[in-house]
Amino acid sequence: MSADLDRTRPIWRQVAAVIQGRIEDGTYPVGTKVPSVVDISTEFSVAASTAQKVLAHLKREGLVRTEVGLGSFVAEPPAAD
Repeated sequence: MSADLDRTRPIWRQVAAVIQGRIEDGTYPVGTKVPSVVDISTEFSVAASTAQKVLAHLKREGLVRTEVGLGSFVAEPPAAD
């Protein structure tokens, strides 16, 4: 991924977009664990702080939920009104 990064956009946003795409296309189904900080850092060749920012963003967006001591999991989508 690092060779494919767009230098005009923040790296963490690009990585978050990739993971979000994987959630949306079912690569990571609801309830499954998403990659850890270490896994994201390794796969995308980014610093741990960047990977933490990615997970924090996905959590704020409601795409993942975090369980202390267990990791981050794909969240249930909000119910449609």
